[in-house]
Parts: sequence; C-alpha cells; structure tokens
Amino acid sequence: MTDVDVTTEERAEIATNDGGDHERFSHYVKKDAIVPSAIEGTPVVALCGKKWVPGRDPGRFPVCPECKEIFESLK
Repeated sequence: MTDVDVTTEERAEIATNDGGDHERFSHYVKKDAIVPSAIEGTPVVALCGKKWVPGRDPGRFPVCPECKEIFESLK
C-alpha cells in the first residue's frame, strides 16, 4: 500500500506545470513512448524537453514551435 502512495506522489510532481508556455502546445514524442504512457501512466519527454503524463487531446492545440523545429532538423 505504501508503494502505491509513493508512485502517486511521483506522478503528481512530474505532471505539474513548469510555468512556461509548454502547456499551450501539442508536443512531439517518440512513438514507442506513447502506448506505455497511455497504459501505465508513465511520463513522456517531448523533443523540446518537456516531461509530462499526456491526458489531453493534442489535436486541440498548436504544435510546439521548438518541437517542430527540432523535428524538421532531423529529416
């Protein structure tokens, strides 16, 4: 039972707003990180460095300019 409490506290800390504009955008993440995040609630890391547990519809937000720039430079 204590393990569950610790896990919950860690997730709350990771998912907090970092105070920047990152909350206003959809972000690019590695494809192989999406399913584990959806199933297990593990955090993902965007190309721009933002860490969070996704929970919103990304189609409702514009793409993060920093993620987009990094993604386009990889092509």
